[in-house]
Amino acid sequence: MTIARASSAHADVLAALHAAGFDAPWSVAEFGALLNQPGVGAWIASEGAEPAGFILVRAAADEAEILTLAVEPAFRRRGFAARLVHEACGILRDAGAVRLFLEVAADNTGAHALYQGCGFAEHGRRKDYYREGRDRPVDAVLMARAL
Repeated sequence: MTIARASSAHADVLAALHAAGFDAPWSVAEFGALLNQPGVGAWIASEGAEPAGFILVRAAADEAEILTLAVEPAFRRRGFAARLVHEACGILRDAGAVRLFLEVAADNTGAHALYQGCGFAEHGRRKDYYREGRDRPVDAVLMARAL
């Protein structure tokens, strides 16, 4: 597994990986715009030449957040997501961030296990936050960890 920094030139790769993991994927244009914002960075994990997953983060002052994380279904449960989180934590810490936040759907048990295993703990909730593409609204669980 290799991990490399992504740029706006990789927006198509990020959008394709995101579409494989989310019911309401972000577009190439959305990824391109995000990657051109100050404080936003992304890293792609690959196996050989094939992109397996990515993480997208935003940092401001001494705080950072994971905006999204996706792993191609064929590469899941092989450590790609955890490695991306740990890589981002190190980079963000080295850049001066002291705390990392994220939000995840309350019914996404796999993501909860991943993030707890990476040192995150529940920090709060946003009631009925996720609605699109769902039969019923689902809370967003806010999670955080020290860097």
